[in-house]
Amino acid sequence: MKTQETAELGSEQSKLFTSLQLGPYKLSHRIVMAPLTRMRTEVDFIPNDLMVEHYSQRATEGGYIVSEGTVISETGHGYYGAPGIYTDEQLEGWKRVTEAVHAKGGIIFMQLFHVGRQSHSTLQPDGALPIGASVIEHEDFVFTPEGWVPATLNRAMETSEVKEMVKTYRIAAERAKLAGFDGVELHGANGYLVDQFLQDGSNQRTDEYGGSIENRVRFMMEIVSEMVDVWGSDKVGVRVGPSGTFGNMSDSNPLALFGHVAEQLNKFNLAYLHIIEPRIKGNAEVAEGLQPVASMHLRKIFNGLLIAAGGFDKAGAEAILEAGDADLVAFGRHFIANPDLPFRYRNDLPINDYDRDTFYGGNAKGYNDYPFYEEAVVA
Repeated sequence: MKTQETAELGSEQSKLFTSLQLGPYKLSHRIVMAPLTRMRTEVDFIPNDLMVEHYSQRATEGGYIVSEGTVISETGHGYYGAPGIYTDEQLEGWKRVTEAVHAKGGIIFMQLFHVGRQSHSTLQPDGALPIGASVIEHEDFVFTPEGWVPATLNRAMETSEVKEMVKTYRIAAERAKLAGFDGVELHGANGYLVDQFLQDGSNQRTDEYGGSIENRVRFMMEIVSEMVDVWGSDKVGVRVGPSGTFGNMSDSNPLALFGHVAEQLNKFNLAYLHIIEPRIKGNAEVAEGLQPVASMHLRKIFNGLLIAAGGFDKAGAEAILEAGDADLVAFGRHFIANPDLPFRYRNDLPINDYDRDTFYGGNAKGYNDYPFYEEAVVA
């Protein structure tokens, strides 16, 4: 039986297991643990023992992890139980997570996000309306203490509030550093606040943050500038979903929009650009009639490393790496079900099936109880 300690490398020719420099960090393989909203906090959105164990299980020497989307302010919640970084208690909770990952030799960035309009008044301070780029009817559902409910129609942010939110992202980036992370990733996808400013299906503003592509991209670039000022450019990444329709998102010209995003991000010399591929249904589903935008398109524009995400298995990951359309591949569902996913892929071992019913909320079931390969064989 192969074990973590004794197995020979079973995929010597696999590009997945070649080393790579990501900013200042030397990666031992190209399998990334994708940011995965799991909603496992129990008190005041503070990372807890369950989360410490979960990230520790999935950390590997020289392996790269992006944390689940971490809420930057009280107004940013849309998934009850998702962790925050805006209180000292949350910061201390995250310290325990980063220490556990570093003890395994892993590298972890915090993904910073705000859900924007994808929220409900019960999740907002004093029951206020959620905020967003513009007031547009949408069909989002959000997770509250009472379960999944339709989102509350938001109000549009004032220009002064947009500028203040840029500062809030900076504060969150500073707090991520205090929590011991190795860098930060801006969540600019999945129909959340930054994405709501980017795409014209959700942005009908008439101020400096609306109208032209240049204006709609402004919010993202101002945030990235602040994050780079805090961390340095080589410890900052950005995630985008150019073909995503999750959250009722759409744009009239996604190729032009996200091509411009990539061009503008080149100015920062970032650690990477993280792209959700138009491969699967759900938050990567391609709207009918629109040409999908994938890493193969943005590779021609963006000068740095590309991470591809979106329903990959090992064969698909190998293919996109060999094609040169990505440098790393992020795995979500398979990493949920296989804490030792790099070990299994390296040695061509079977993988555990995932249980979708336990993805969001709950306890250790479907979170920390998936067996490692040795445990699965013994069982």
